[in-house]
Amino acid sequence: MITIHFISQGSDAQPHEQAVQAKPGMSLMQAAVDADIDGVKADCGGMLTCATCHVLIEPAWLGLLPPITSEESEMLDFAAAPREPGSRLSCQIPLTSNLDGLRVGLPITQY
Repeated sequence: MITIHFISQGSDAQPHEQAVQAKPGMSLMQAAVDADIDGVKADCGGMLTCATCHVLIEPAWLGLLPPITSEESEMLDFAAAPREPGSRLSCQIPLTSNLDGLRVGLPITQY
């Protein structure tokens, strides 16, 4: 098991962190859905046909992820929250043991 840290902005404007245990091999989106992370909606179930699993990967972790595909990049253009340098779709990130401790920001909205 690896640990993923999801960070959201609370209603009090303070960051809130939730640590989640996940199995290597599953997607980051599936780990978030299984843990009921409110900031990841995943409406299409990981089929790369929506942008409701938009996440913000902290810069230190970006080099450990697979490169973004043109399809993912195009879909991020339709995300409800503004695209940022660390924006990725969590359905496109397979979890591996080297991602243990990954820190993932959640956008303010998915809709």
